[in-house]
Amino acid sequence: MSSIHMPQLPKPMAYGDKILLIGSCFTEHIGNALAEYKFEVLQNPHGILFEPASVRHSLIAYVENRKYTEADLFYLNELWNSWHHHSRFSGMEKGEVLHHINTSVSQAHDFLKEADWVVITLGSAFSYILSSDIPEKERHDMHVANCHRAPAQWFYKKLLGIEEIIAAMDNTYHRLRTFNPKIKILFTVSPVRHLRDGVIDNNRSKARLIEVVHHLVDKFPDVYYFPAYELVIDVLRDYRFYDVDFAHPNYQATEFVLEKFTESCIDPASQQIMKQVRPITIARKHKAFQPKTNAHQQFLKTHFEKAKQLMSKYAFLDFREEMKYFQDEMS
Repeated sequence: MSSIHMPQLPKPMAYGDKILLIGSCFTEHIGNALAEYKFEVLQNPHGILFEPASVRHSLIAYVENRKYTEADLFYLNELWNSWHHHSRFSGMEKGEVLHHINTSVSQAHDFLKEADWVVITLGSAFSYILSSDIPEKERHDMHVANCHRAPAQWFYKKLLGIEEIIAAMDNTYHRLRTFNPKIKILFTVSPVRHLRDGVIDNNRSKARLIEVVHHLVDKFPDVYYFPAYELVIDVLRDYRFYDVDFAHPNYQATEFVLEKFTESCIDPASQQIMKQVRPITIARKHKAFQPKTNAHQQFLKTHFEKAKQLMSKYAFLDFREEMKYFQDEMS
């Protein structure tokens, strides 16, 4: 197994920091882990995004607290959808869809205003752009975040150029730092292989993203890179670390990357607190075969008290959900 030298970030993440995560599905692996450890996170307020143009659009929308209108929606497959949002925002009632979208943007605006970190995971340099073949009333002449199973002829596919991506990310950096001068940015490139693009084009795409990210890290202060892509592709280097589709890293690979993320990106004091948090979140997921036994009741009581003590000791930890669960399960 190869190795990568990974010094700790000069200003690592810590409990009490507000962390917004945006980008590909690998973003959510990191975000879910941080949330489970009780960091204050907000994940993908537009849903999963893969390419830089959509990431840029979404972050600028949060900065501006953009209000989406009916003109931003289109009707397809019995649902109202937004080209800028994941399908989890789609729905049968137009008003409910807009309310869901705008509530999420407003929440992201308020969170970003106070955020300490933005973690951006880029997945692909390929972008899908609405073409002139779609009905005129649906035409927006823009990059789309999700194709929503629309006809293929509605789009044309473009491999974004390095200079084009740099311009988009450069502008995004300045907008973020103007909006919130204390923000630090951590870039990652997703190790998920986009095999639909073909092996050659997938590698071209990833290479462009890596080149752009290193350009930004070298150019701007408080911009950093975490090598999730290299950890899977060059350190693990084996298909046994991929799921059955040979595209997505499996549980073992993801855990390896998260372990390295913790060592490199989270401060030592917070790492020690994480070790105390983990048993409680694991206990919350435990399903007993015999919940009324004295042993299980003592298990619940012990973890209830541990959660209570940690919340008392650390004001930034929130175990209310876990404590309610333990309490409800106690007979």
